[in-house]
Amino acid sequence: MPNVSEADARQVAEDSRQREWLPSFMRDLFMGTFRPAMLPDYPAKQWRPEFEQLYNDIRRFLVEEVDPVEIDERGEYPPEVIEGLMRLRAFGLLVPTEYGGLGLDKLEWCKIMELFGSYDGNLLGLLSPHQSVGVPETVKQFGTPEQKEKYLTRCAQGQISAFALTEPDVGSDPARLGTTAELTPEGDAYLINGTKLWCTNGTVAELLIVMARHSETGKISAFIVETAWAGITIEQRCHFMGLRALANGVLKFENVRVPKENIVAGEGKGLRVALTVLNVGRLSVPAGAVGTSKKCLELARRWSNQRVQWGKPIGRHEAIAHKISRMAAMTFAMEAISDVSAQMAIDEKLDIRLEAACGKEWNTCRTWEIVDELMQIRGGRGYEKERSLEARGEEPMGVERMMRDYRVAKIFEGASEVMHLFMAREAVDKHLQKAGVLLDKKATTGAKLSALPSIAAFYAGWYATRWLGWGHWPRFSDYGRFAGHMRYIDRASRRLARQTFHGMLVYGPKLEVKQAFLFRIVDIAMELFAMTCSIKRARAMAEQKHVEAEQGGELAELFCALSRRRINGLFRDLWSNEDAYQYNAAMAVLEGHHTWLEEGIITQEMALTRTVESFGSHGGNGRHTPITPVPEVARETVVK
Repeated sequence: MPNVSEADARQVAEDSRQREWLPSFMRDLFMGTFRPAMLPDYPAKQWRPEFEQLYNDIRRFLVEEVDPVEIDERGEYPPEVIEGLMRLRAFGLLVPTEYGGLGLDKLEWCKIMELFGSYDGNLLGLLSPHQSVGVPETVKQFGTPEQKEKYLTRCAQGQISAFALTEPDVGSDPARLGTTAELTPEGDAYLINGTKLWCTNGTVAELLIVMARHSETGKISAFIVETAWAGITIEQRCHFMGLRALANGVLKFENVRVPKENIVAGEGKGLRVALTVLNVGRLSVPAGAVGTSKKCLELARRWSNQRVQWGKPIGRHEAIAHKISRMAAMTFAMEAISDVSAQMAIDEKLDIRLEAACGKEWNTCRTWEIVDELMQIRGGRGYEKERSLEARGEEPMGVERMMRDYRVAKIFEGASEVMHLFMAREAVDKHLQKAGVLLDKKATTGAKLSALPSIAAFYAGWYATRWLGWGHWPRFSDYGRFAGHMRYIDRASRRLARQTFHGMLVYGPKLEVKQAFLFRIVDIAMELFAMTCSIKRARAMAEQKHVEAEQGGELAELFCALSRRRINGLFRDLWSNEDAYQYNAAMAVLEGHHTWLEEGIITQEMALTRTVESFGSHGGNGRHTPITPVPEVARETVVK
C-alpha cells in the first residue's frame, strides 16, 4: 500500500473528477440560479407493454416463489431463486437488447429496484450492484465493441458480476489503493496482485470489475476479470447485521493474468469510470429507498388503524399522527426525486452527478428515519421477529428485519459523510474555476495578484445579483398553490450562494476542513431540490388530471412546509453553532483526556485478552483511581 500524504490523497481524488459539465440544475442552484424549467417534465405513468409484462412477472415471482424471511434466516440465496431471476432475465435488465438483455431505460430500472426494495433487501443487494457498478453498466458505457460482445452477452444470460475497489486500508480514499497491475514482459497481459474487501457478489460472481494501480506509472485502471482464472481465491465470506444473504467477501489476487484487452476505457481511467457508473448505482439506491418507505407507510397505516389504546386507534393520537404524516410527505418527495433524476438520466441532456448523489444521500437518510419511526409505532411488536409474531397468532410484519437490512444504505455506494463531501466539492467548482488561485496554498503571491482583476470583474456582477434578484409576487404565479414555495426556493438559492461565498471569504483555504459548514450548505441544497421535485410531481398530477391529484398536492404542500422549517434552521446554524467547541471536545477524547468517562465497563482490551483489571483501575490503562465514598448527606437524601 502506498504511503500518501493528505495533499496527495486530495490530488488523486481531484484528478479523478469529471471536469466537463453538461448543464446542471443543482450546480446552478448552488450558485444562486434557480431554473426549474431546466428539469425534464415529470414522467407520466405510461409504460411500454413489454415493461408492464416484466414488472408483473417479477412481482408475481417475488410473491409466489421468494420467502424473504427464509432468505434472512438461512443467510443464503436459494438456488431456485437465482434460477428464477435468470429465467426472468433479471441479470440483464440494463443490458442492451442487441446483446440479449432487456434494455430497460433508467426509469423502468428504478421502478424494478423500487419493487425489490419493498420486499427483500437481499435481492436488491444482489441485482443493483451487479447491474449498476458491475460489468453491465461499466462495459455498456466504456467497453470496446469486443468487450461488449463478449461480456454483456454473458451477463444477459445470467452470469453475476461484482465491483472490486475497497481494500482493508482503502475505503473512500483511492490514493491508498494497494492492488497492483504489472505489465508482463511479453506486453500482452497484466498480472494483478492484491486483496479486495467487502466485494458485494464477490463470492458468487463469475465476472469482476477490478480497480488496480499500475506499478510503473501509479495510475489506477479498471479491469474486467473472470473469477475462473488462476490466482483468485475467496479468503472469507463476510457476514453482517442485516442483508444476511449478501454474497460479500474478501478476494485475494495472486499473479492473476488479465489480457491487456480487458482494460476498460484505457490506462489511468479507472476512478473516472467508477465515479461515472456510480451515478447509475446512485439511481437504484434511492429507488430502492422509495420501495422500503412505501412498505413502511403501508405497515404504519395498517397497524395504526388496528391498534386501539385509550379508546381510539393509535393513529388518531396526535403523537402517532404526526409521524404518519411525515412518513407520507417524505415518501412523496423521495419518489419525486427518484423519478426526476431517472428521467434526467434518460434524456442525457443534463449533468446528473449532483442529483444522483442527492437522491442517494437524501432518500437513504429519510428512509432510515421512516424505518425508525415505524419501529416506534409498532413498539415491542416491531422489535419481535416475524416467526415469533406468527407463532403466537399475530400478523408477521418484518420491521426488525427491515431495520437490520436498511441501516447499511447510509454507508454503501458512498457513506453519508462522503456524499456530503462529494457534493460540497462539486458545489464550489465554479468558484474554484474563477477564484481557486486565492485558495491555493501553493500559489505564489504574484499569481494571486495577477488573478485579482478577472476575479473582481466576475464577482462584482455575480454577487450583486445574488442580492438583487426578484423572488416575490408575481413571479411563478403560474404554479398556483405552489407559487409561494417556488418563490421561497428562488430566494433561498440566492441566499445559499451568498452564504457559500461568505464562507470562502471567512475561512479561505481552511474552508475545505470546515465540514460542518459545508454539510449544512449541502443539506440546504438537497432540501431545495426535494421541494422542487415534489412541486413538479404535484403539478404534473394536476395537469394530467390524476384521480389523486388533490391528495398529491396536499402532500407536496406539507412537505414544503416541513422542508422550509429545516432550511431556515440550517441557515441559522451556519453562523450560530458550537462547531469549534465540539471539535475541540472530540480531540480531547481522541487524545485520551476523557478516559475517566469509560470507567465501569468491560473494555475492548479485556474482552480480547480475557484479562480483568482490579476494580478502580482507570479506563483500562493501569492507573489506579481511588473510589470516593458517597457523602453522608447525599446518602441520606437518596434513602429518603
